[in-house]
Amino acid sequence: MPITITPAAAEKIAALKQQGYQDMHLRIFVSGGGCSGFQYGFTFDEAINENDTIAESGGVKLLIDAMSLELLRGAEVDYRSDVNGESFVIRNPNAASTCGCGKSFTPSERGGCAHAG
Repeated sequence: MPITITPAAAEKIAALKQQGYQDMHLRIFVSGGGCSGFQYGFTFDEAINENDTIAESGGVKLLIDAMSLELLRGAEVDYRSDVNGESFVIRNPNAASTCGCGKSFTPSERGGCAHAG
């Protein structure tokens, strides 16, 4: 599987869908920015595009566009609740470094960034 969804993340996605997003799927994407060069983003999307990869677990679907998949292949999406709050967390094997907040990363040389140019 290109991306793994933990049971905690699948449970949270399902709960969010029941709060007004029944006909939508969670999309994860990578964009330029953040303190480490690239940042993770999440949004709900009605459309499944032709170049999307779909990760599925616990009855929920996670959509990933082709370019983001190159930087996320093998990653794990989790959901964490701790003293700092609640958030989705990405454990990305393609990240050479991650900023302290966990929302931004620098890709390793073997990561997708080398192939995206």
